[in-house]
Amino acid sequence: MSTHAKRERLLLADLLEAAGPEAPTLCTGWRCRDLAAHVVVRERRPDAAGGLLLKVLKGRLDAAMAEYTAKPYEELIQLIRTGPPRMSPYALKQIDEAANAVEFYVHAEDVRRAQPDWSPRELDRVFSDALWSRLEKMARLTGRRSPVGLVLRRPNGQTAVAHKGAPVVTVTGEPGELTLFCFGRQASAAVTLDGEKEAVAKLTVAELGL
Repeated sequence: MSTHAKRERLLLADLLEAAGPEAPTLCTGWRCRDLAAHVVVRERRPDAAGGLLLKVLKGRLDAAMAEYTAKPYEELIQLIRTGPPRMSPYALKQIDEAANAVEFYVHAEDVRRAQPDWSPRELDRVFSDALWSRLEKMARLTGRRSPVGLVLRRPNGQTAVAHKGAPVVTVTGEPGELTLFCFGRQASAAVTLDGEKEAVAKLTVAELGL
C-alpha cells in the first residue's frame, strides 16, 4: 500500500516540475529550485543536512545547497521522485512515513500556495487524521516560540495545547491547515483565530515551527 509520504513525494515532484525552477515558494528567499535542492540534500547528504539544526554544520549545508542548486532542475526533480538511496534510513517505509509525510505535505503547499491561481486542496479523512495525530505529538515543539498561549482545535472539537501561557489564542481549522500554521505558514493557512486582538497579532507573525 502506498504511504502518505510516498504520495506527497510524487505530488511535490509534480508541482515543482509544473511550476518551474524560478517560480516562488512560501519559503522566504527560496524559489522552486532552492526548495528542490533542499529536499534532495536532506535525503542524500546527511553529513550536511545536520546544518538544518546545528549551527556548527551550517557551512557544510550551505556548500551542499550550492552544489545541488547548480544541478539541472530536471535532475533534482528526478532525484525527488526516485527517493533516497537504498542504504539511507529514509529508504525504510516506516522512517520515510514518520519523517516525510508532514515534510512533503508542507513543501507541496509551499509550492501550490505561492502561485497566483492556487485553489484549496481537500484532504481525505485518513490523511487528515494522520496529520492531526502527528500534530498532537509535535504541537509543543512547533509552538515553543509562541509569544502567547496557543491552542489548536479541529472543527470536530478535538484540541491540542501547543504552548501554555496567557493570553490564549485558539486556532481552529482542518488538520492540514493547522499543520501549515504551526510550521510558520500562518499567513497562508485557512484558519480562524480567537483571542485578544493584540495576542492574535503577535501570533500571526511569530516564528513557529521546528
